[in-house]
Amino acid sequence: MMRAALIALLLAGTGAVAQQKVNSGPGAMLRGLDKVSGQTVDIELQTGQTEAVFGLDVALGDCRYPVDNPTGDAFAYLTIWEMGKADQLFDGWMIATSPALNALDHARYDVWVIRCITPSAD
Repeated sequence: MMRAALIALLLAGTGAVAQQKVNSGPGAMLRGLDKVSGQTVDIELQTGQTEAVFGLDVALGDCRYPVDNPTGDAFAYLTIWEMGKADQLFDGWMIATSPALNALDHARYDVWVIRCITPSAD
């Protein structure tokens, strides 16, 4: 019994060490790709905004970045669906440095996170 409590305490303590402090940016820079034509487009979305990227609608829920490295490993919560359709193609977090970890699965289009927009320094 004591052994199980000790293991649980050790596991809970290591999780806090592994977590990184992050800030939410006011928006994100995304890149879209039309796989048929090879055309790419970069778009800047504000949090809560929805924008058309080729034949897709992309909504940004949040964009977070490490406090100690604002240009580093950004991750954004995106909801993506085809224009004129209600079914979501993607709803979740995308990570800038590992776009294939949780990627949009679409035959023609691709969307990924480049970076968060960080507040300007005064």
